[in-house]
Amino acid sequence: MIKVDGLHKRFGAVTAVDGVSFEAQDNAITGLLGPNGAGKTTTLRMLYAVMRPDEGQIRVDSIDAVATPQNAQSRLGVLPDGFGLYPRLTAREHIEYFGELHGINGVRLQERARELIDLLDMGAIADRRVGGFSHGERTKVALARALVHDPQNVLLDEPTNGLDVMSTRAVRHIVRKLREQGRCVLFSSHVMQEVSALCDSIVIIASGRVVAHGTPNELRNQTGEDSLEDAFVALAGLDHGERA
Repeated sequence: MIKVDGLHKRFGAVTAVDGVSFEAQDNAITGLLGPNGAGKTTTLRMLYAVMRPDEGQIRVDSIDAVATPQNAQSRLGVLPDGFGLYPRLTAREHIEYFGELHGINGVRLQERARELIDLLDMGAIADRRVGGFSHGERTKVALARALVHDPQNVLLDEPTNGLDVMSTRAVRHIVRKLREQGRCVLFSSHVMQEVSALCDSIVIIASGRVVAHGTPNELRNQTGEDSLEDAFVALAGLDHGERA
């Protein structure tokens, strides 16, 4: 479980995140949505300790992630907006390297690498260097790297961005499987069809603040809209009268 309370982040005179609070539960997929510049990516970066909040609390499975970020990171698997893969390493080497960083080694690490390669259907690319990989193949490597230490909480920032249909279906299957395993999944996407199909609850951020939080049906009912996309546009304040 991830609990965020009163997060603030400023960059000079600009307030990027202004008192954001929400909870992402275990055994559920929580969507984190927001227009460009809303503070969504900054919030995610604070959750996985790339940035430190100016104010507020972050708890990951009751661990204070601001006071002890390394302890919290051990409970987090993160697919960031920039993958940061090493082009000269193979897919398998990426998995094993990040496994070692999390204290996994020997036979256990080799078994875990095989499990993830099978789960993500990476057998054909496992021992190739990632420098020549397609976007979808790089996404799979980054996802395997995020899951290598079997984290309870998984943060996915635009996991299907740029993927083809089959790769997108594979990622959706994995996200659902993580939920079935009782994990907490925090999922960011601009694809409303995907959000509607996957998310149990949704947090909408606009201008650095949480403006709505609920299930897809609750958000549609709140706005009187039939589609989640129209509900999002209305709640995020993006509807400037273009629709009657």
